[in-house]
Amino acid sequence: MKKIIFIFLITAGVIFFLLRWKVLLSNKKNTISYVLNNRKYELLTAATPQEWEKGLMFYRKLDGADGMMFIFPDKKVRNFWNKNTFMDLRLYWLDGDTVIGESFLPSVEKNKETVIVSSPGKANKVIELPL
Repeated sequence: MKKIIFIFLITAGVIFFLLRWKVLLSNKKNTISYVLNNRKYELLTAATPQEWEKGLMFYRKLDGADGMMFIFPDKKVRNFWNKNTFMDLRLYWLDGDTVIGESFLPSVEKNKETVIVSSPGKANKVIELPL
């Protein structure tokens, strides 16, 4: 009987460990390394409509990342706003890997109203860096 209880406890411990490990891995944010203006950044990625919509909303600081890169499947004029954005942001508009413009997006707390900025041309990537 003691052997069965021992095997059960070991099995339960292994299952608990594997489930906990899966949760830890699923909470890890996707990041990429990217060089912009001769400086290497570690960027969170937003590559789905849900991620594009949320962006850096509600963040007050970034742990383990320098900013966020939005990756879109097509090139068009992009509009970004500061709704629920608590950090001032510098935006870099990219066509491929070529920077086509920069914009400043103030936090909603600082500006007290919604601000919308647009890319100066067609972009398929946008980088947001907190200031």
